[in-house]
Amino acid sequence: MMNKRDPKLIALLYNEHINAQNLEGVISLMSENHRFIDTKNRVETKEQMGESWRSFFEEYPDYINVFHTVISRENLVILLGHSECSHDPLDGPAIWTAIIENDQVAEWRIYDDTIDNRKLLKIK
Repeated sequence: MMNKRDPKLIALLYNEHINAQNLEGVISLMSENHRFIDTKNRVETKEQMGESWRSFFEEYPDYINVFHTVISRENLVILLGHSECSHDPLDGPAIWTAIIENDQVAEWRIYDDTIDNRKLLKIK
């Protein structure tokens, strides 16, 4: 599970692909055992998540993530910021975490930006 590149760079590049709706780029950075977790969904494989991103990009063409703070703890990257989208439930503050293994995103997780979640992740 060694990384040759800085895990922060992998997480930020992954997000650049999300913001550009570059499905091939997103898929290329997912590990085979990729997990996606948010407040409502859990997807367990690279193949299923590729299909999920394809549908998501079609449904929300104006969705982007904007990060204000990036924290790296070995292979865990914590990203604080907000998403922007004309679909209200997807517009607003959030916390993302990325687990980077072998220079790929093994897990991409989205949390509501709450005091409890900040305590859970040990961030201020």
